[in-house]
Amino acid sequence: MVQRVSTGSPFEATFGYSRAVRHEDTVYVSGTTGYDYASMTMPDDVGAQAANALATIDKALKEAGSSIKDTVRVVYYVGDRADIDAVVKAVGPVFSDIRPAASMLIVQMIEPGMKIEIEVTARIGAAGSPA
Repeated sequence: MVQRVSTGSPFEATFGYSRAVRHEDTVYVSGTTGYDYASMTMPDDVGAQAANALATIDKALKEAGSSIKDTVRVVYYVGDRADIDAVVKAVGPVFSDIRPAASMLIVQMIEPGMKIEIEVTARIGAAGSPA
């Protein structure tokens, strides 16, 4: 079974992708930036962008029958090395108890206002697994 999840982002239609794809008990979430899709704005602050990205990711995971707590892998794409401390401050409280495998890369973003993109893989039920 494959389930495709869309958040209604215009980027999904333009680029031709799903926000998340569930296959059996695994959910793959596409790279997600810090847009506030309610207002279609991007905050200037990288921490606020990270929080928006995580909220979008959690919403997609919930639609696929999972949640951010089931995250087993996360990849952070950060546009400026100087933003790392702010990113860690924003994402650390979310993932500190979950402790997924993680990578962080410094990259050039596709739009100047984008400062972070977050990609997640989750396994449904992982949150209930023993540490």
